[in-house]
Order: sequence, then C-alpha cells, then structure tokens
Amino acid sequence: MNKNLSITALLGALTIILGAFGAHVLKEKLSPETLQSFETAIRYQMYHVLALLFVNIYHSFSNKTKNMISYLFFMGIFFFSGSIYAIAAGINPKSIWFITPLGGLLFIIGWVFMFYSFVKKK
Repeated sequence: MNKNLSITALLGALTIILGAFGAHVLKEKLSPETLQSFETAIRYQMYHVLALLFVNIYHSFSNKTKNMISYLFFMGIFFFSGSIYAIAAGINPKSIWFITPLGGLLFIIGWVFMFYSFVKKK
C-alpha cells in the first residue's frame, strides 16, 4: 500500500465533499467574502491533490523525495486550507491568523523542493 497515494485519495474525496458542502449549504450562510475564501481553500487543496498524485506516481523521484514533497503538501493543505475552513466554521480569524500563511509557505517550499529535485536529476 502506498500511504501517500491513500492519503491523497482521501484528500481528493474530502475536497469534493467540502466543495459540494460550500456550494449547497454554506452559500446561504456565509458572507460573499468568506465564501470566496472557502472556495480558495478548496481550489488550493485540489491543486495540491493533483500535484500529489503526480509526485507519487513519478518514477524518477526516490521514495525519500516523494515523502518529503508529500509531507510538505499535506501540511500545507492542513494549515492553509484547514485554517480557512476553520474560519468559515466560525473560529475567530485573529486567533489563528498566522496559520494560513504558514500553510502557504509549506506549499512554496514543497514546490521549490520539487523544482530542485527535477534539476538535480538532469
């Protein structure tokens, strides 16, 4: 069993579930700005689910590289998208303001690490 692909598949399913929840349930309950933020969280989660699928089926990456990029993207999804979901659920943004940019930073580090991994492969 490939743990990274299993987690990725669950995150993909969760993305669709949350997207449907946002479109059908939260649409009437959230302000337009909060709903737009929620949609951004969904979009970034799906982008990184697709990237995770690529990373984990790409045969030229070692398992160590796959695990490092996966870890960075998993944590990025948790912090970036997760904090936006928490704010949409009613958590005070002032209490978790630092978590969203931390998730964004983890995404960036993951992409830079992927770039580096491609370059060093030549």
